[in-house]
Amino acid sequence: MVELLAPAGNFISLSSALKNGADAVYIGLEDLNMRVNASNFSLEDIKKASEMTKEYGAKLYVCTNTIMKDKDIEMLKDQLPYIKEYGADGIILSDISLIELASQNGLEAHVSVQENTTNFYALKTLERLGAKRAILSRELSLDEIKEITRKLKESDSTIETEVFIHGAMCMAISGRCFLSYGLYGRSANCGDCLQPCRKEWKLSFEENEDDDVINFSDCDDESFIISQSYDDSYRTNFFSPKDMALIEHIPELIEAGIDSFKIEGRARSPDYVAAAVSVYRQAIDLYYDDPDNWQFNPEWMEELMKVFNRGYDTGFYFDTPYEISENNQSKFIKRDIGKVVNYYNKIRVAELKIWDDLALGEEIMIQGPTTGSITHVIESMQIDGKSIEKAEKGSNVAIAIDEKLRESDFVYKLVPREE
Repeated sequence: MVELLAPAGNFISLSSALKNGADAVYIGLEDLNMRVNASNFSLEDIKKASEMTKEYGAKLYVCTNTIMKDKDIEMLKDQLPYIKEYGADGIILSDISLIELASQNGLEAHVSVQENTTNFYALKTLERLGAKRAILSRELSLDEIKEITRKLKESDSTIETEVFIHGAMCMAISGRCFLSYGLYGRSANCGDCLQPCRKEWKLSFEENEDDDVINFSDCDDESFIISQSYDDSYRTNFFSPKDMALIEHIPELIEAGIDSFKIEGRARSPDYVAAAVSVYRQAIDLYYDDPDNWQFNPEWMEELMKVFNRGYDTGFYFDTPYEISENNQSKFIKRDIGKVVNYYNKIRVAELKIWDDLALGEEIMIQGPTTGSITHVIESMQIDGKSIEKAEKGSNVAIAIDEKLRESDFVYKLVPREE
């Protein structure tokens, strides 16, 4: 059965991933991973994270996939025995010198997408070096991936393949971008990308009658890239691709012989992790239950549209992506409205302290390190034992909710985003 691999930038996201059915979770090690701006995990945190994943029968992989200098290698050499001792199953690396070091410490070596693995021969080489798995380049088509997995099977290879099936796409090949470093001195290749590609860019043209501009794209409409602004300048988001979503193509991906499906997003929120893992878990399980009658459920995409996204397409799997994205296109805004004060197990009631109004029928989201991320529609509220239809800010209000909450869990109200 294919592995569903989820991201976690903190313990709330880790709980969200595990509770919604992730087979494995990947986290970042402080100072040595590609998401400096995520919370990341210390060595001691890895011990707790491993205990949590083992409770769910899941695996834990630790990202160490930045550009490595000698000082970084020496630091990681000292940490690898503890990573193993604390219960991690493997590390994700982009420097192939770490393959041997990982194996010496009893850890699986997973070669990062940063390595830009695009062919069968590269995989065989990585296998000879001791790699357990390689994450294939995002720029491969599904047909190219099928050809690679076919050759691996025919050669009796044991190296595993992993692909991204959901999340952000980068403007650069396998994320090897220098735009952030060139503009701000903050290197994407060391996990510190400030994502200037996501901004709106202003274009200026120098007229030259000798210029010969030719559109080589399959798209005849060139206006999808550039729009004229109020000040008669031209602006574009053409550095910012849409997010990838392969939820409609789970059967093709499973039948391609891929070993692990990866969701991108260690820097994204716990509700994003919860929604993505839940939806793909359902789709994968449905295929294995009855592959011949698998059907895409439109509700899956509705759930994915509720959380942070830049619009969705299928990346390079079926065509060269050309659509661009402006900003977050999720259908809801999370408004911070309160926290959990207490939860009464016997009667399944939570007491909330709210600093914004709350009414029957509204949808809230509760997040916490153990709770994870859950959503709940308010069907019953009480103050001082009396049923109410609306609670005003500053109140302590009781709500009926079956799932156990914890003191100090965060409470958000989901407000529909204005069109």
